[in-house]
Amino acid sequence: MASQGLQAPLEFGGPLGAAALMLLLPATTLHLLLAAGSGPARLLGPPTHLPGLSELWSPWALLLLLTWLGLQAALYLLPARKVAEGLELKDKSRLRYPINGNLIYDFFMGRELNPRIGSFDFKYFCELRPGLIGWVFINLALLLQEAELRGSPSLAMWLVNGFQLLYVGDALWHEEAVLTTMDITHDGFGFMLAFGDLVWVPFTYSLQAQFLLYHPQPLGLPGALLICLINAAGYYIFRGANSQKNTFRKNPSDPSVAGLETIPTATGKRLLVSGWWGMVRHPNYLGDLVMALAWSLPCGVSHMLPYFYFLYFVALLVHREARDELQCLQKYGRAWHEYCRRVPYRIVPYIY
Repeated sequence: MASQGLQAPLEFGGPLGAAALMLLLPATTLHLLLAAGSGPARLLGPPTHLPGLSELWSPWALLLLLTWLGLQAALYLLPARKVAEGLELKDKSRLRYPINGNLIYDFFMGRELNPRIGSFDFKYFCELRPGLIGWVFINLALLLQEAELRGSPSLAMWLVNGFQLLYVGDALWHEEAVLTTMDITHDGFGFMLAFGDLVWVPFTYSLQAQFLLYHPQPLGLPGALLICLINAAGYYIFRGANSQKNTFRKNPSDPSVAGLETIPTATGKRLLVSGWWGMVRHPNYLGDLVMALAWSLPCGVSHMLPYFYFLYFVALLVHREARDELQCLQKYGRAWHEYCRRVPYRIVPYIY
């Protein structure tokens, strides 16, 4: 029998939490889609209409989905593409693959860190391509449908499409940076990431555009400019923090980061304690949250539904930050305690 001391700590509430999330996440996605198209557009209330099985099944939709995935897979495998090396992974550690597993928990979290067939990495492929690009196309389809219904897209719809296109374009332009994220280096490829990448992202992140199609909102130019400033501020924080981190990881001697103050660790790596990463421990999360708020503001304040993404992202990033803290404490030990003393705020300066 394997020693209990060798088992990795269970996350997300263990098997019971994993089972609950596998039921809750698809149900939440369906509820949000139904609520966005209903008259009341209630986030917390029951939907006014439950579709029948005939409405939930379409062979043409399945064909379109398979065609989309096939196209993205073909583009992924094109020979003329840049190949980047990721961080050294910890998959040699026994803690990552406990002998005594749980079927439900392992299915949710994923037993395999990087499942591959040849050079086709399933997790890396799903992380950015089908769902993220699909999100943009769903937004565009909603914009075109609004133009068909009302003669032209509303200013609010243009803002939501533009903001989210910028975000997706940034992710694809800096695609190599995803190799250092928790999803790639720590989490297995199970239901959590597969459902999240392929269903949750395109169909819940497009909620603002779906809401605006059925519930048009008046938005004047002054309000639109203010919202643009909020989104620009969030993007500036998000991109500045991520670029500084990625540059430091690649080349600490780069002139843009060489003068930043650092803390040495027992692993040989150094922790930034100045610049963006001296302001809070996760400045990129702060930028993400500011942008999430800007994406919801064009939808007005009469309904809570379009603010679901912002509320969800607050919960997601607070939880992810806690997971980051635990991993960094295990990895860096005393150096992490010193970093936390030097940078006391986690995401929002002087608040959290």
